[in-house]
Amino acid sequence: MNMTISVIIPTYHRVEALMNCMDGLLKQSRYPDEIIFVVRSTDDDTLQALSLRNLPNQTIALVEKSGLIQALNTGVQHSTGAIVVLTDDDTIPHSDWLEKIEQHYIQRPEVGGIGGRDIVHLRGEPIPAQRQEVGVIKPYGRIIGNHHVGLGGVREVDILKGANMSYRRAAIEGLRFDENLKGTGAQVHNELEFSLSVKKQGWKLIYDPEVCVDHYPAERFDEDKRNAFNETAFLNMSHNETYSLLKHLSGARRILYVLWIIIVGSKSSPGLLQCIRMLPSQKGTAFKKAWLALKGRWGGWRTWRGSLD
Repeated sequence: MNMTISVIIPTYHRVEALMNCMDGLLKQSRYPDEIIFVVRSTDDDTLQALSLRNLPNQTIALVEKSGLIQALNTGVQHSTGAIVVLTDDDTIPHSDWLEKIEQHYIQRPEVGGIGGRDIVHLRGEPIPAQRQEVGVIKPYGRIIGNHHVGLGGVREVDILKGANMSYRRAAIEGLRFDENLKGTGAQVHNELEFSLSVKKQGWKLIYDPEVCVDHYPAERFDEDKRNAFNETAFLNMSHNETYSLLKHLSGARRILYVLWIIIVGSKSSPGLLQCIRMLPSQKGTAFKKAWLALKGRWGGWRTWRGSLD
């Protein structure tokens, strides 16, 4: 029994990376029934490149508004497959990528989402697999990603990663990527909120490190420059994480989470203790990050409270 597959790729001003991604799609042992490139209407370079290179089953969906969430929602809305696969334009899927995804859905009717490893390449070298714990949210709210370095067998997880994730259409009917998340481009943690929404419907999410794409992180055209510190991107990240977890955690875990983010926090959004740990190496920047994290988390709290009205 086969299932129809739609692959959705939002893309913006990264033509060279996109061409490499398309090469990977052409080599799939299980070719998709539909490939949807979501493109900003003003992105003439990408539109021209796609008009010159037309893959089988390819369509283009245009968006007017900036931001990944708008692109993802547009792509899902245009898709028709029983399996909706999402990846980035700076990835190159392995040849058995879609074949393995399809087999999981056929064999596991309780599974609503499947993610895999995005093998991140830095300075020409892949980061090796080295973590068993992947895609987990601790009882007090700490998020452990590690999708790019996961090893071991297939297991259930709490969250998938946007560079390599898929969903059963039946599991996402009526769901949308949440437009309350902040940011003008990447809108960090959009997959966190969406993963938790799928789990709330009673579906399981699984991670298989053998479902692979190679990931060559390309330039972002917004305030989030990946490894460069930017105050706006930092605020948005803290806001989005806080809003997403407050929205989906139960009452007791929500209280634990609020205490944890104030007293401890994470390296990416430090609380009091993390700030103290960062002081010797980062000095005044540690205070700035802790203040911005608190400000962003307060914004996330306000957004969550406002969404309840």
